[in-house]
Parts: sequence; C-alpha cells; structure tokens
Amino acid sequence: MASSSVKEADDEKQYGDLKSRKHGGWKTMPYILGNETFERLASFGLLANFMVYLRTEYHMDQVSATNLINIWVGVTNFTPLLGAFLSDAYVGRFYVIAVSSFASFLGMLTLTLTAWIPGLLPAVPCKAQEEAQCLGATSSAQLGILIMGLGFLSIGTGGIRPCSIPFGVDQFDHTTEEGRRGINSYYNWYYATLALAIMLALTVVVYIQNNVSWALGFGILTLLMLGAILLFFIGTKFYIYIKPEGSIFSSIAQVFVASYKKRRLHLHLNLNLLPSSTDGQVYYDPPLKGSVLASKLPLTNEYRLLNKAAIIEEGDELNPDDGTPLNKWRLCSIQQIEEVKCLLRVLPIWASGIMCFTAMVQQGTFIISQALSMDRHIAGSKFRIPPGSLPTISLLTIGVWVTIYDRNLVPYLRKITKHEEGITLLQRMGIGLMFSVLSMVVAGLVEQKRRDSANAKHIMISFLWLAPQLILLGLAEAFNFIGQIEFYNKQFPENMRSIATSLFFCTIGGASYLSSLIVNLVHGLTGRHGKPDWLTTDINQGRLDYYFYLIAGLGLINFVYFLICATKYRYKKIEIVGVEKFDHDVELTLGKH
Repeated sequence: MASSSVKEADDEKQYGDLKSRKHGGWKTMPYILGNETFERLASFGLLANFMVYLRTEYHMDQVSATNLINIWVGVTNFTPLLGAFLSDAYVGRFYVIAVSSFASFLGMLTLTLTAWIPGLLPAVPCKAQEEAQCLGATSSAQLGILIMGLGFLSIGTGGIRPCSIPFGVDQFDHTTEEGRRGINSYYNWYYATLALAIMLALTVVVYIQNNVSWALGFGILTLLMLGAILLFFIGTKFYIYIKPEGSIFSSIAQVFVASYKKRRLHLHLNLNLLPSSTDGQVYYDPPLKGSVLASKLPLTNEYRLLNKAAIIEEGDELNPDDGTPLNKWRLCSIQQIEEVKCLLRVLPIWASGIMCFTAMVQQGTFIISQALSMDRHIAGSKFRIPPGSLPTISLLTIGVWVTIYDRNLVPYLRKITKHEEGITLLQRMGIGLMFSVLSMVVAGLVEQKRRDSANAKHIMISFLWLAPQLILLGLAEAFNFIGQIEFYNKQFPENMRSIATSLFFCTIGGASYLSSLIVNLVHGLTGRHGKPDWLTTDINQGRLDYYFYLIAGLGLINFVYFLICATKYRYKKIEIVGVEKFDHDVELTLGKH
C-alpha cells in the first residue's frame, strides 16, 4: 500500500537516528532528568518551608498563610492540564518544557529577590518565631511581587511535569526490545531522582533556609534551575522530536458534541440485539491504528446516550483515503466513546481521593504551626530540627513500607486471595483512606496534649509527638496515592495515560482548594462570644485539635462514599487486538456488538 510505505518512511525518519545511536537513547537522560530533578527540587524546596517563610518573614497569620499556600498549590496542580493540551495539540513537548523552564527560573529568581532585597519584606523583623506571634502587615506591592513569583513557578510546573516523562519516553524506540528496556529503566531513574530531590529539599535546603539565610536557600535553588535550563538546551542536538498529533481532550469534547447533535436518535435497549435488520443503524467502529498491541474497547450500555455519537446517519461522510470522518464533531468511533466512559467511571473514585489529600496537605500548613510551638531539639543537643524537615518522616515511612509490602506481604496475600496484586487496587485505596482518617484523629489528640502542656504547665513537648500522625500519613500515601496512580493507568486506554497523570495532580489541586474552603469556614464561624476562633494566630489560644477532628469526620464520611462508589464500580472490558500498523480500511459495526 502507498500509505503504508509513506508511514514506514515516517517511522524510519523518526527512529532511524535512534537505531544508528546518533539521537535519542540514554545519552539524552542527563539533560531531561536533570531538568525535571532541579524543577522538583525548586518546588519542594520552596513548599516544604514556605509556611515558615510566610509566618516569620512576611508576618502573616496562620490562616492567611494557609490560604495562600493552598491556592498556590491548587493552581500549580491544575496547570499540567493546560501544559499537556498545548504540547499534544500544538507545539510539542520540547518547546513546552523549554518555555516552562524559563518560567520556573523567573519564579525562583523573584522569590530570591524577596528574601534578598529588604524593601520587599515587612520592615519590622519577627522576634517571636517559637511562639508564632509574628505581627506586622505586608503591603500590597510586596505581596504582589510574591504572588508574581509563585505564578511563574505554577507556569513552569504546568509545562514540565506533564511533558518530562513522555519526552523521555520519546527518546527510546518502543518497537525494539532494547528500546522497551530503556523505557522501563527510565521510569526507575525518574522516580529515583524524584525521591532524591524531595529528600534534599526537606533536609539540606530547609536547613540552609532556617539556619543560614533565606536568600541563600532560595538562591541555590535559582542557580540549580538555571543549570537545568543550560543542561536541557545543551542536549538539543541529541533529542528526538515527536510532532504533536492532537490532544485527547479534543477527542473527549468531540464525543459530547456529537452525542448532543444526535440526541434525538433512538437507541436500542439491549446491545445484544442491536442493530436489528429492520432499523438499519450502523455504528462507526474502525480498527485501531498503531504499532503495538492495543486495548480495543467494546460498546457498553453505561452512559448509553453517548453511544449516539457513533451512529452513522445520512450526511456523515468518511474520508475515502483513510476512512476518518470528514466532520469529527458529528461522528465519533466506538473507541472514542468508550474512552470517555472510562473517564466518567473513574471520576467518582477520583473525587474520593480529594479528602485523603486534604489530610495530607496539613503537613505543609498546620502541622508546621504545631512544630513551631514544640521543642525541636534532638536528645538535648543544641541542634534543632527545621519545621519544614518533619515531612521526611512520612517520606521514610513510604519507602520502608512499600519495600516491605511489595517483597513480603504481596506474595503472602496472593496465596490467600488468589489475586495477582495481593489485594485489589480499590481495596488498597480504601485502606489508605482509613489511614488518613486515623492520622487526623491522632493529630487532634497530640495537639490537645501540646496545648494543655503549653497552657497549664508552660512547657513545650517534643516534636517526636508528631511522628505517629506523620507515619500514618505516610501509610495513607503508600496505599491510596500509589494505588490511585496505578488504578488510573490500568483503567484508561493507552492513549489516555496523560490524563491519568493529570488526574493525580488535579486531586492535589482539589484538596488544596477544599482545605482552603474549610479553613475559611472554620475561621469565620468559630470563636464567637468573645472567644478566639479555632485557628487564631496564637495556636495556644485556638483549638487546632477541633480542626483536625473535623477533617477526620469529613474523611470518615468520604470513606463511606468511597465504599459505595467502589461497590458499584465496574472495571473496563478490553479486547486485546493486534493492530494492523498501516491499515486504513474502515470496519462498520453492523450487529456486531
């Protein structure tokens, strides 16, 4: 076939250099992984200690600081959707990463200037860090420059995070065994460098910020980001560049528009009986195109109104060259429709993860406030643990537990349940939800003890009292968050994996906004009749323990909601088919489903 020859020529042009070892492959990894690692190091190095920076340097009360952090984290975790769309549909991954890296650099440079130039901070220094009584007002100009820096960082994150993994995968030829091994190793190196970045951010960077200089701490991150940009552009002559092929978001929109346009069509009640020989309905069901095995989704009765988008009516013309619809906003394939259904089925499960993340985000806000009012010395020494380093306990818990779970518990559970993964992904996510609830209950009990000791005995209890709640939060992440990522990737077809990653980030963003809403409601509705509200600036006069109990109660309700959704959830059905690589013939489904 002529079209086959053309496609083969395109593939050879795209991967020929890789096979001759001139472009792509492992030689590109230092540049790609270096860029991603330094971006994560900058983001986590800022976020881990940002609550302390706002409280001590900008003199914000804990409610205002918490709201600012939650809003910024929310925006940052929704921007990857835009970055993924732009890279897939218009400019490609290289240019999105390049522009986003510059944005991250400008963001870190702006924040460094806020710590370096005295006029960008409130004039009166904070003299009461331990009691978190940092009084003072920040001018609108000072706050505006701070927000501008955070905005640049959000833009940078929105482009780098959704594109770095796919861009790295692009450098390997997935049609060869060597290329597939390279992709698997790349994933391992990606998560290894991510863990390294988080550990450095929570320890070395936080220590420099707290004990040496905020300007130096931010300045180091800025220089690292500049180095990441230089590394990334040095590697330009080695990269393989994949042209944008269109976005899955456009395909999703086409299904909804097409089904709306055909909303008046009649549908069969039973797919096993359709279509009958008398009604003449024909469904558009072309074979999948690609070069590897793919998951072909059969037509289902769920969300059946969307099925109308695949019915071929008079006037729905097909391109004679490749069999694609001339008007893609009026006729969609069964595969497109079922991909949208996969997304709709997952959304209720996804929503349950927001409350779990709401418990997690407390690590960067109110748990930091707790730590500021506790004794952070180690075994009576003069060295004090920086408050921003405490989430390391959760991180270490994840590393230890995942190793034990994967090597010891899964083989044992597999013998009992006869399930390949020991327990199902939904069961793992449910266990994680319960750990998040327990962590908030423990956080409330610890806060009650800390507050009573400070008010009645005038002593600060050890920061080690925070360890149980942080360990429980680590277990929640190990079960729920890792389970979420695997669940999304397995329940979405291959070409929707970018949405799986984006959904995970959106969960964090949604949790940040929900946390901000709860904080504002609690701040506005409590503390009447002359009493301070639960989240007042003086943590010893507030009732932060009640706030943690509230989060736990909402988490318990969310757990019940999750059980209902999990019970009703039906895993996707697939037909593994060998895809004819260059076949442009169109199969019209007539009575097949």
